[in-house]
Amino acid sequence: MTPKRHGPALTEFPNDLEIVLTREFDAPIQLVFDVLTKPEHLIKTLAPYEEEVTVCSIDLRVGGDYHFVFVTGDGRECSFRGTFLEVDPPTRTVQTWLFDGWPGVEAIESVELREADGVTKLTHRLAFRDKAGRDHMTKTDGLEANYDNVEDLLSSLLDQE
Repeated sequence: MTPKRHGPALTEFPNDLEIVLTREFDAPIQLVFDVLTKPEHLIKTLAPYEEEVTVCSIDLRVGGDYHFVFVTGDGRECSFRGTFLEVDPPTRTVQTWLFDGWPGVEAIESVELREADGVTKLTHRLAFRDKAGRDHMTKTDGLEANYDNVEDLLSSLLDQE
């Protein structure tokens, strides 16, 4: 049985425009990358609190778009979309980030992975266009819960091997 890390992610606010979340997973880098980028895995991990994922499309190439929608328990749709600016499997993606619930708020999102001794460290950065946009993101618990889902799926996939 693979041990569950589920320790809290480290969330930092290095300046008025950025949020940086780091977390480690007891899994090889390629598997972590696949879980973060393949629809068959994303549909199981995107919604942070077991909401229903209704749209999960990803065209993982520079210039390709993604669109994710999940419905909260109270029936609210949360829609995220963007375009890939960089794709360097299995170590890095950079994409635009738009949440339809916050018109005018835009960010550049990057996910970097580094593996050492079978542990993959994830660094997730959101760099907002302006301070007003960054100020919308006052809580990161949804993002942390999303990565709890990733950890659970990784453990499940590793247990199947």
